Amino acid sequence: MKKVALVVLFLATLIGCTVSQTSTMGSETNGDKYEEKPVRIANDSLEYEIIITDIGFPRFLNTQPPEDYYDINYLERRNNFFVAEYNRRVLDNRYTRDLYPQRIDYDFSLHYGKEVNYLLFQYFRYFSREYNQNFPGLRN
Repeated sequence: MKKVALVVLFLATLIGCTVSQTSTMGSETNGDKYEEKPVRIANDSLEYEIIITDIGFPRFLNTQPPEDYYDINYLERRNNFFVAEYNRRVLDNRYTRDLYPQRIDYDFSLHYGKEVNYLLFQYFRYFSREYNQNFPGLRN
Protein backbone atom coordinates (compact mmCIF):
# COMPACT_ATOMS: atom_id res chain seq x y z
CA MET A 1 0.00 0.00 0.00
CA LYS A 2 3.03 2.20 0.12
CA LYS A 3 2.67 2.31 -3.67
CA VAL A 4 -0.77 3.92 -3.35
CA ALA A 5 0.67 6.56 -1.08
CA LEU A 6 3.58 7.25 -3.38
CA VAL A 7 1.38 7.49 -6.47
CA VAL A 8 -1.14 9.83 -4.86
CA LEU A 9 1.65 11.94 -3.37
CA PHE A 10 3.33 12.07 -6.77
CA LEU A 11 0.06 13.05 -8.47
CA ALA A 12 -0.77 15.70 -5.93
CA THR A 13 2.74 17.10 -6.17
CA LEU A 14 2.60 17.26 -9.96
CA ILE A 15 -0.80 18.89 -9.95
CA GLY A 16 0.20 21.41 -7.33
CA CYS A 17 3.71 22.02 -8.65
CA THR A 18 2.85 25.36 -10.20
CA VAL A 19 1.79 26.75 -6.81
CA SER A 20 4.35 28.01 -4.33
CA GLN A 21 2.24 27.48 -1.18
CA THR A 22 1.62 24.13 0.47
CA SER A 23 -1.91 22.88 1.14
CA THR A 24 -3.21 22.41 4.65
CA MET A 25 -6.17 21.02 6.43
CA GLY A 26 -6.42 24.14 8.58
CA SER A 27 -5.54 27.67 7.78
CA GLU A 28 -3.42 30.16 9.58
CA THR A 29 -3.32 33.84 8.91
CA ASN A 30 0.16 35.37 9.05
CA GLY A 31 -0.40 38.98 8.12
CA ASP A 32 -1.57 38.95 4.50
CA LYS A 33 -0.34 35.42 3.80
CA TYR A 34 -2.79 32.52 3.87
CA GLU A 35 -0.90 29.33 4.65
CA GLU A 36 -2.15 25.78 4.25
CA LYS A 37 -0.76 22.48 5.52
CA PRO A 38 -0.88 19.12 3.68
CA VAL A 39 -3.79 16.73 4.24
CA ARG A 40 -2.33 13.49 5.64
CA ILE A 41 -4.09 10.14 5.43
CA ALA A 42 -2.32 7.21 7.08
CA ASN A 43 -2.92 3.74 8.46
CA ASP A 44 0.14 2.25 10.10
CA SER A 45 -1.32 -1.26 10.26
CA LEU A 46 -1.72 -1.32 6.45
CA GLU A 47 1.60 0.52 6.01
CA TYR A 48 0.52 3.34 3.76
CA GLU A 49 0.42 7.08 3.85
CA ILE A 50 -1.15 9.55 1.47
CA ILE A 51 -0.30 13.23 1.56
CA ILE A 52 -2.40 15.56 -0.54
CA THR A 53 -0.50 18.76 -1.20
CA ASP A 54 -2.89 20.21 -3.77
CA ILE A 55 -3.66 23.79 -2.80
CA GLY A 56 -7.35 24.42 -2.37
CA PHE A 57 -8.28 20.87 -1.39
CA PRO A 58 -8.55 21.62 2.35
CA ARG A 59 -10.91 24.53 1.68
CA PHE A 60 -12.95 22.36 -0.68
CA LEU A 61 -13.07 19.60 1.94
CA ASN A 62 -14.39 22.01 4.55
CA THR A 63 -17.41 22.75 2.34
CA GLN A 64 -18.40 19.08 1.86
CA PRO A 65 -20.77 16.88 3.88
CA PRO A 66 -19.07 15.19 6.86
CA GLU A 67 -17.64 11.68 6.67
CA ASP A 68 -20.69 10.26 8.49
CA TYR A 69 -22.94 11.42 5.63
CA TYR A 70 -21.63 8.57 3.45
CA ASP A 71 -21.83 4.81 3.86
CA ILE A 72 -18.48 2.97 3.68
CA ASN A 73 -19.82 0.64 0.97
CA TYR A 74 -20.84 3.61 -1.17
CA LEU A 75 -17.41 5.22 -0.80
CA GLU A 76 -15.58 1.97 -1.64
CA ARG A 77 -17.74 1.36 -4.74
CA ARG A 78 -17.25 4.92 -5.98
CA ASN A 79 -13.49 4.87 -5.36
CA ASN A 80 -13.14 1.53 -7.14
CA PHE A 81 -14.87 3.04 -10.17
CA PHE A 82 -12.95 6.34 -10.06
CA VAL A 83 -9.55 4.69 -9.63
CA ALA A 84 -10.30 2.36 -12.57
CA GLU A 85 -11.38 5.34 -14.70
CA TYR A 86 -8.32 7.33 -13.65
CA ASN A 87 -6.02 4.43 -14.52
CA ARG A 88 -7.76 4.06 -17.90
CA ARG A 89 -7.02 7.73 -18.60
CA VAL A 90 -3.35 7.23 -17.76
CA LEU A 91 -3.14 4.84 -20.73
CA ASP A 92 -5.31 6.97 -23.05
CA ASN A 93 -3.33 9.45 -25.15
CA ARG A 94 -6.28 11.87 -25.23
CA TYR A 95 -5.52 12.91 -21.63
CA THR A 96 -2.57 15.04 -20.59
CA ARG A 97 0.32 13.47 -18.69
CA ASP A 98 0.33 16.55 -16.45
CA LEU A 99 -2.93 15.38 -14.83
CA TYR A 100 -2.54 11.63 -15.38
CA PRO A 101 1.18 10.86 -15.05
CA GLN A 102 0.95 7.27 -13.74
CA ARG A 103 -1.46 4.63 -12.51
CA ILE A 104 -2.82 4.55 -8.97
CA ASP A 105 -2.02 1.23 -7.29
CA TYR A 106 -5.27 0.80 -5.35
CA ASP A 107 -6.06 -2.76 -4.22
CA PHE A 108 -9.81 -3.22 -4.60
CA SER A 109 -9.79 -6.19 -2.22
CA LEU A 110 -8.35 -4.20 0.70
CA HIS A 111 -10.56 -2.27 3.07
CA TYR A 112 -8.75 1.00 3.71
CA GLY A 113 -11.29 2.28 6.19
CA LYS A 114 -13.89 5.00 6.02
CA GLU A 115 -11.62 8.02 6.52
CA VAL A 116 -9.30 7.03 3.67
CA ASN A 117 -12.18 6.26 1.34
CA TYR A 118 -13.96 9.49 2.26
CA LEU A 119 -10.87 11.64 1.62
CA LEU A 120 -10.04 9.82 -1.64
CA PHE A 121 -13.65 10.22 -2.83
CA GLN A 122 -13.59 13.92 -1.97
CA TYR A 123 -10.24 14.32 -3.72
CA PHE A 124 -11.68 12.82 -6.90
CA ARG A 125 -14.56 15.30 -6.61
CA TYR A 126 -12.11 18.17 -6.10
CA PHE A 127 -9.84 16.97 -8.94
CA SER A 128 -12.82 16.71 -11.27
CA ARG A 129 -14.07 20.19 -10.44
CA GLU A 130 -10.72 21.99 -10.19
CA TYR A 131 -9.22 20.57 -13.39
CA ASN A 132 -12.46 20.29 -15.38
CA GLN A 133 -12.23 16.49 -15.63
CA ASN A 134 -15.55 14.75 -16.10
CA PHE A 135 -15.67 11.37 -14.37
CA PRO A 136 -18.89 9.53 -15.34
CA GLY A 137 -21.22 9.21 -12.37
CA LEU A 138 -19.50 11.94 -10.38
CA ARG A 139 -21.71 14.80 -9.32
CA ASN A 140 -19.88 17.97 -8.45
